This record gives sequence, C-alpha cells and structure tokens, in this order.
Amino acid sequence: MKTNFINRSSSHFGLFRQSLLLAACLFTAQAVAQANDVMTPITAPDQSNAIELGTGPLPEAKAQESWHSQYGSRFARNVTVATLTPFLPDASNACGAAVIVAPGGGFRTLSMDNEGWDVAKALAKQGIAAFLLKYRLNQTPADMAAFEQEMAQMFSGTARRPPRPDPAEMATRLAPQLEDSNAAFALIRKRATEWKVDPDRIGMIGFSAGAMLTMATTLVGKDAKPAFIANIYGPLAEVKVPADAPPLFVALAADDPFFANGDFDLIKNWQLAKKPVEFHFYEQGGHGFGMYPKDTTSTGWFKAFSSWLKMHGMMQPKAKA
Repeated sequence: MKTNFINRSSSHFGLFRQSLLLAACLFTAQAVAQANDVMTPITAPDQSNAIELGTGPLPEAKAQESWHSQYGSRFARNVTVATLTPFLPDASNACGAAVIVAPGGGFRTLSMDNEGWDVAKALAKQGIAAFLLKYRLNQTPADMAAFEQEMAQMFSGTARRPPRPDPAEMATRLAPQLEDSNAAFALIRKRATEWKVDPDRIGMIGFSAGAMLTMATTLVGKDAKPAFIANIYGPLAEVKVPADAPPLFVALAADDPFFANGDFDLIKNWQLAKKPVEFHFYEQGGHGFGMYPKDTTSTGWFKAFSSWLKMHGMMQPKAKA
C-alpha cells in the first residue's frame, strides 16, 4: 500500500508541499490563543465502543497511548493502534448517510472532544451516522514535562517556517494515517447493513491535521472514494483535482494564524474543475474553533455544514428502487 501511495503522490501533493510539516508542528488549535492553559494528565476515558481497524500497531512505537486535559477538553497522544467509534442516530430520524470524523492536533495529538466526540454526537442528532477515527500518531515523549518542552520548541519561529520536503517524503510521513482512513471506509462499507448506512453516501470531515488527512484520503486514497468531504481550518494550497472529486465544504477564520494568510488555490482549483465547493471565511475564530462555544460567527460552521449536507441530499433517506 505504501508503495502505491508514494508512486501516485507526485501529481497530487501540492497541498502538502507548503503545509504538512507545518501542521506536524502544531500541537493544538488553542495553543496560540490560550498559551497559559496547563496540560494535565488524566486517565484514559472509556473506549469500550471503539473498534480496532486492524491496521496494526504503529511500527517501532515505544511510548504508549496517554491522555491529558487542556482548555476544558480531552486530548489523546501517542496513539499506536487505530480505532473507529460509531455514533449511530436514532432509527426514527436516521437518513442513511455517514461521516468519518478526523480530529486535528498536528499528527501528535488528537482533540478528542472539540473536534471528535462533540462533532460526532452533533451529527448523530441530525440523523447522520458518525464514526470517530482515532488514527495513529507520530510519537512524542512519554513524560509530560518533556512533551511540553518539545511542543514549546516546535512553536519557535523556526518551526513556523519549515522547509518544503519532497512530496514522496510527505507520502511516507502520512502512510500510517492514510492506511487508517482507508480502513475506516472499508469497515463502514463492510458493516453498512448492520449500521443502516448507504455505502454510496459516506463522507469525511477533518480539522487542521485531520483536514489534511481528509484531503489526502480524497486525492490519493486507494479505495476510500468519499461521497463528500469537509476541510475545517486546514491548508488550502493548490492541488490537482481528480476527475471524480466529491463536493467540498471549507470553513476557515480570517484570523487563523496558520492557514488564512496563504492562497486559497484549493477553492479555485475545485471551482475550475467544475466540482461543487462551498467556502465559509469567517472574520474571527482563530485556529481550532471546532465545537468550542465562542462569541464569533465561526460557531455557525456546523449549522452551515448541516445545511450544505441537506442541500446535497445527504440528510434525506435514500429512495427505494
């Protein structure tokens, strides 16, 4: 799988040329706005409903999964085994569509509440089957103090102006995560009847690094073929749009310190390819607004996303043949 992925990467990875290593340096969405908030180790929450994806343990991993709280939210790091957690809607309002939710965190942590569980629960209330993807992460120090020091170093001026590695190198960096996302699509389709999901209406939404994974899954994923995708405060650099590109929803704040100051070529490329695209550019919200309650219009992104899904027929039960 990795070999195929690398061979196909050169024509699609303009997005990652400018942005992937930067996202790998991001710790969490709120780190800039609330830098004094303390990371506090916590016991891992109950994950009895999580299903292992079968992609195996992260190669050569030494540090094991651990959790901490910050900004009133919970974060996982050193994830070595990928899982998928279903959040199924009540049968009375289930529409048959499904969404894979990919939290962000710079490929070093996962914002499990703000960009994961809270999103999945909100989608399920709308009648959409949501599946939280806890994908494997780059290793960080097991010791919390060492971890905090590493993150502080990554937020130095040098870390914010990273080199631009070759696309093949970026493909190698994302290979485990891509394997996880492709496995998630395969598992949902395999159990579609059980979960009452339409195999042709499975999409993906990602936040920050999760948005990068969403775009990579769409552009170079082996068999995922999402029916729709959402890029929430991810990079918007130029890409080569595939012929079968799905409808794209994008939300970004104008004061996002990482992705609001570049070109929005992703939007332009989708439009030029005559593929459906909707772009919400909020005046304020920063990076990582997610499901946090904030006094900014960026909090309206979820309602807009729901309306967009409805417009595309994703929230109505599929008519019987």
